[in-house]
Amino acid sequence: MTGRPGGRPLVPAYLSTGGVARPSRPQLERLSVLTGTGEPAPGDLPAAQLALLEELDDGSLTVVEAAALLRLPVSAVRVLAAGLVDRNLVLARAPIPPAERFDPDLLKRVADGLRALKHN
Repeated sequence: MTGRPGGRPLVPAYLSTGGVARPSRPQLERLSVLTGTGEPAPGDLPAAQLALLEELDDGSLTVVEAAALLRLPVSAVRVLAAGLVDRNLVLARAPIPPAERFDPDLLKRVADGLRALKHN
């Protein structure tokens, strides 16, 4: 999917998705984690989906990481990944939400408590 000196792919992104513009699973986000199921790839799999499966052979990737490796737009990788999830070839997990910030007062009390233990 790469090949031009300027870094642009030889095949436009919409062709890599078979002309599909929206993923069948809208819950797939940029930071959704993709993992291959280990099932063998069927023979009728398009080249772009096969390339995505090959990238997932070594472990899990987020959608945005896979897009960077495949040199495709995130929107195209979302479509490709959704198709693979539909065929039970890839598992998708929602991104881990950011942790809530701790109360600074609580952190101060814990630090004071640790200092008190150290001096005893």
